[in-house]
Amino acid sequence: MHGGTGRPARDRRNWRWQAAALSGVAALAVVGVGGYVLVAHDDAGTARPGRAAADRSSLTGRRGTPPPGAEPVADTPSKTVTITWVGDMTFGTLDQWPAAGPGSLIGGVARYLHSDLTIGNLETAIGTLPMFKCLPAETDCFSFEAPPDTARALRRDGFSAVNVANNHTLDAGTAGEASTDAALRAAGLRWAGRPGQITYLTRNGIKIALLGFAPWPYDADALDIPAAEALVRTAKRHAQVVIVMEHLGGEGDDYRHVRPGEEYFLGQDRGNSIAFTHGVIDAGADLVMGSGPHVLRGMQWYHHHLIAYSLGNFCGYDTLGLDEYTSISGILHVTLSASGAFVRGSITPLRLVAPGIPERDP
Repeated sequence: MHGGTGRPARDRRNWRWQAAALSGVAALAVVGVGGYVLVAHDDAGTARPGRAAADRSSLTGRRGTPPPGAEPVADTPSKTVTITWVGDMTFGTLDQWPAAGPGSLIGGVARYLHSDLTIGNLETAIGTLPMFKCLPAETDCFSFEAPPDTARALRRDGFSAVNVANNHTLDAGTAGEASTDAALRAAGLRWAGRPGQITYLTRNGIKIALLGFAPWPYDADALDIPAAEALVRTAKRHAQVVIVMEHLGGEGDDYRHVRPGEEYFLGQDRGNSIAFTHGVIDAGADLVMGSGPHVLRGMQWYHHHLIAYSLGNFCGYDTLGLDEYTSISGILHVTLSASGAFVRGSITPLRLVAPGIPERDP
């Protein structure tokens, strides 16, 4: 993670400009003002706007047609599951936490977080353990540790699970990894991303598998694409819907667009986002949701399945940059059928304001 307090977010935003940031690959149709609705096709190929949930009704707007390459196919069975995804979450570092508690960072947007399954990337250890990842003279190293009640705050505001596969897994060492798992377990939050881990849960009678990957050996390793594909195939044998969370790519303004090939950042191999996401869908994943670059990236339809390469930053207490790109974020809402087919979706636009608090972007 490339941290730092960064510059204050700009006050004025233009979501037509933001559409360009979302078009790094095959982008989704933009409809309405101040929000996006993802567009599905019926069997005849006719475009039809997805419907936003009641508490996001202000995001619906003019009808739109999908751009070339958008190829979702929706079925309409009786059972569906609603999924909400946010990007990177941090809550400060040891002894430098929000005075009003971790829930104070996200309380203002909590009404957009409630769904059958709300998930985000937990890019921090949880606990009060010493941190030793960064040496005193290192300028491009950042370590984070959230207060012990963070997991309970996330659960209270609507989260059901988190991805723990990222470059901050061992900020407090293996003891911090254990304390994080213990805090999540005590709060009733599920997690995925440890090596070989598949997390199963059921929503609305639909069995779902969650898997998280990142390009480090202490996580489920996204650099080993064949092994990731094998894990997805195992999950598909035991679940109706398979959701993959990936933490891939370089960080910051220069990495807004997804390009073919391996990405390198600070001398590290940060993976091949396109090869990885396409590979896990070929292996059986129904939805791929990304984090890591700390900026919004494009979305893509691949074999009728949605890939959201990065939703940017969701929250960070004096830990994340807040420039004109890193301060812009979103909440992704997707409805899938019991067979894993895309039914509808929408995006709630966000911006982060100092010291790293998300608010709805008008």
